[in-house]
Amino acid sequence: MTTYIALLRGINVSGQKKVPMADLRTLMSDLGFENVKTYIQSGNVVFQSSEEHVLILENQISESILNVFGFEVPVLVKSQLQFQEIFDSNPFSEVQKSNSYFTLLAEIPKSDAVESVSKETVVNETFVITDSCVYFYSEHGYGKAKCNNNFFERKLKVSATTRNFKTMQKLLSLCSDL
Repeated sequence: MTTYIALLRGINVSGQKKVPMADLRTLMSDLGFENVKTYIQSGNVVFQSSEEHVLILENQISESILNVFGFEVPVLVKSQLQFQEIFDSNPFSEVQKSNSYFTLLAEIPKSDAVESVSKETVVNETFVITDSCVYFYSEHGYGKAKCNNNFFERKLKVSATTRNFKTMQKLLSLCSDL
């Protein structure tokens, strides 16, 4: 059994795409996943599966949400190992790390898009683009940041979902509890 983390994008935001966590845990268990745990209401799920292909897992979860709740939700699945590597590769200083954000990418962005975005600068905002994640830090927090999830999706032309340092840390902690 492999431990995975599924990140659902855009659920339970401003009353849109409501997915109660108890119902999500049931849905995941009904798919045959084991030791299903959710964290906060924004679509973070830790689970175990014998399936080795994350694309299959993403499609299963996404299709089930569509069938049960009636709307599409982008789903990104990473193994615990992949998630840990992304977390550990945070390039920021120790002071910045605890207030940093991780925009996890569904696929590797094209190099010309990465090169173009990397040339952009925003005052008080810093980011580093890798194949699997955009590491982001803003001196003024994420709420008013120009370089948000939508910015990176639009510029890099890939689907993405963003989590803060504390959420990433908590999800890895939940994996260790299995």
